[in-house]
Amino acid sequence: MKKSILFLSVFLLLIFTTVTKNSTKEIEKKIYTTKENLRLLKNKYEMALLDFNYLSSPEKLLDYESKYFENELSEIDINKIKKIFFNKNGIEIKNFNKIK
Repeated sequence: MKKSILFLSVFLLLIFTTVTKNSTKEIEKKIYTTKENLRLLKNKYEMALLDFNYLSSPEKLLDYESKYFENELSEIDINKIKKIFFNKNGIEIKNFNKIK
C-alpha cells in the first residue's frame, strides 16, 4: 500500500512538472516573439524618425531647393491658404489658419 501511494505521488509530481515546464516554455516563446516584434518596430520607428528629422530640417529643405528646383519654389503666407468645402448649397471657402 505504501509503495503504491509513493509511486502514485511520484507519478503525479512528474506529470505536474511536465505540464509546468511545457506551459513555461510556451510563455517564453511568446515573450521572445513579442520582444522580437518590438525590436523590429523600434528599428522602423528610429528609421522613420531619422528620415523625418533629416529630410524635414529647414537646412535640408533649402539645400534641396537650390539643388533640384533652382529657385522654382517661393514662400507663401500661411494666412493666404484657404480650405474648400463642398456641401449641398455649393462651395464654401474658409481660411486654413484660424489665427490671424
